[in-house]
Amino acid sequence: MSKIIPHLGGSRRRFIRNAGATVALASTGLSMPHIAQAAGAVKIGLIHPATGWAAYPAAQLRYGAQMAIADINAAGGIKSMGGAQIEALLGDSQTKPEIGAAEVEKMNEAGVHALQGCYQSAVGLAASAAAAKYNIPFSVDVGVSDKLVGRGLSNVFRMADGYGRIARDASAYLGEINAAAGSPAKTVVIVHEESEFGTGTAKLLTPALAERGLTVVDTIKHANPTRNFDNIALRIKSAKPDIIMPINYPGEYVLLAKTLRQQRVDFMTSFSVLGGGFNFKFIDDMPEIAENMIDVNHWYDPRSASGQAMRKRTEADGKYFTFEVYCAYMSIMFLADGFERAGSTDKDAVNAALASSTLEVDFMPYDKTEMVNGQNMGSRAVAIQAQNGDCQVVAPSAYASSKAVFPRA
Repeated sequence: MSKIIPHLGGSRRRFIRNAGATVALASTGLSMPHIAQAAGAVKIGLIHPATGWAAYPAAQLRYGAQMAIADINAAGGIKSMGGAQIEALLGDSQTKPEIGAAEVEKMNEAGVHALQGCYQSAVGLAASAAAAKYNIPFSVDVGVSDKLVGRGLSNVFRMADGYGRIARDASAYLGEINAAAGSPAKTVVIVHEESEFGTGTAKLLTPALAERGLTVVDTIKHANPTRNFDNIALRIKSAKPDIIMPINYPGEYVLLAKTLRQQRVDFMTSFSVLGGGFNFKFIDDMPEIAENMIDVNHWYDPRSASGQAMRKRTEADGKYFTFEVYCAYMSIMFLADGFERAGSTDKDAVNAALASSTLEVDFMPYDKTEMVNGQNMGSRAVAIQAQNGDCQVVAPSAYASSKAVFPRA
């Protein structure tokens, strides 16, 4: 079994130098920067919304991906291919599915050997379908729609979990936390963003919550971006739910949380599912609002030495250790392991290697990797809670670092 071992040392300056001319900073905003050619290089295209309302998580994804590329290159590249170095090609989807697909066409013309993306499920669906025309291996870094791996495309893979199992797990975690407190919560209001990510997740949550004795009394959809949540806050206040369940991207997540506080909306807790804005940055920026909020999401294993080292390294680079960083890192390592075991950039060989992956990812709270129709069945999301200015895993018990505070203090 292969194992991901993050490189523990090195500064931001060394990281960029090791990656060479192929690693361009996300802040350039260039869709297809000049790529330095090297004999036998392995080209991986990174497609993210580098401009637009999702630019911050896109920058985090690129940082994590480029960190992994730098580590692989510094460790000798793809050894089965004579130490071939990885080159990054950067594509900007601008949050639009059609542009994400167009970036795939550009990268195919540039001779890309694999692709990673795309943060938004809707963009990932379009881009991976475009990649399937050329059989280009496509690794989903962040994108929870199960349609990504449910279309029978043999070139599409996802190491992190999708919204089907996440919805079931989130409902189970909430049910267990509620039961442990004497089952005071009975009702839920879901607030979700309008695309495939939010709409699909919300649809799955309603019946899953009902199985846990929780009734969804209202489901509220909002646009991306949304600049004012006052009316939605009033609607929530009128519904008087015990639980508010946001499913949205960072900007809207944070703004909704602030608005609920400003409007003095009373509820037992915010229990988000895939809440894009729930992270260390949110906890640092708004500690009083964040305290005791819960989210079910991709998360690193805080008990893992390599996970702790990666967090320390990221923070030393002046960045927050958000889920985008380690999901992107894992996604690149997954591709690199595929090239290593294939021993070439032959698309059929690489896709076959990825489909049979048993890569061990010790910095994530996962069981063993097992690919079924492109989905890693060993992956799981966990419930995390802001407690005393930090973030603790509160479910499942196998990975918990603290007990949940519920109802919120």
